[in-house]
Amino acid sequence: MKTQKIVVCGGGGFIGGHLLADLIKQGHSDLRAVDIKPLDEWHQVFPKVENLQLNLQDMAACEHALRGAATVYNLAADMGGMGFIENNRALCMLSVLINTHLLMAARKFGIERFFYASSACVYAADKQTSTDVVPLKESDAYPAMPEDGYGWEKLFSERMCRHFREDFGLTTRVARYHNVYGPHGTYDGGREKAPAAISRKVIQAKLSGKNEIEIWGDGQQTRSFMYIDDCLKGTQAILNSEILEPINLGSSELVTINGLVDMVEDIAGIKLKRSYNLKAPKGVNGRNSDNRLIQKYLGWAPNTRLREGMEKTYAWIYDQMSNGKQHRI
Repeated sequence: MKTQKIVVCGGGGFIGGHLLADLIKQGHSDLRAVDIKPLDEWHQVFPKVENLQLNLQDMAACEHALRGAATVYNLAADMGGMGFIENNRALCMLSVLINTHLLMAARKFGIERFFYASSACVYAADKQTSTDVVPLKESDAYPAMPEDGYGWEKLFSERMCRHFREDFGLTTRVARYHNVYGPHGTYDGGREKAPAAISRKVIQAKLSGKNEIEIWGDGQQTRSFMYIDDCLKGTQAILNSEILEPINLGSSELVTINGLVDMVEDIAGIKLKRSYNLKAPKGVNGRNSDNRLIQKYLGWAPNTRLREGMEKTYAWIYDQMSNGKQHRI
């Protein structure tokens, strides 16, 4: 397996960069990374990897990306945190071209295994109205009422994977990611997610001496966050499994946004005055991952507690900001 070509689509992104680093560590030598961004904007770059800048919304680019490959990880999408998703629904929907054309290319070239990174945003909105959340199980995606734009694209692409498997015999595997975070992620610019955004805001307050922080929403909304190392292990386990249906990949450790701010303040050794922007994008009131199915199939559970992961994430962002390093989108 380690001599067969693996392609990571979205390889210049946060999860893709970490996945490539992990595959290299395992001894894989025939790796190709593909991303739309110029190489100097990639989160991580590895000289021994074949790095291609391609727009995977184009069919010809997808064929170029997948030619000669055995395994494909599709992590590519035009996306970001809630601030981006709620204000760029058309752009999010256009990512359907990426997965559609990649599937067509995968069928053409006889790809052995195809992984698609879906999202917890596929889950029906009426299951996420309370902060006192019931963990979302896989069947809660239907009847369909996903996050507008981004969630609809993810749900449609899940179905595409299913039908390419059923109709054409392409081996596809799908994971529904729940809020992945960690070092080397986006922390400013509008696409960042809550753990990175809150870390950045606390660090800005600490470095500037202005002990204030703005929180989007009322801070009572609840979420779970999965550390990148757990995401990588789960992703590869799902790819190599015989699990046919989309499956949750996330942490079940629930926290309010206020609680997350408390945690980051404690890590930073600072206490801030809070203001709440009730007009800002805040997403659903509550969301958590039901991990019973993946525990049943794979015995998988995340190993990283939120506090441990946030300490590592905070430290990396602090280093970037205190040294004036450019963020990666």
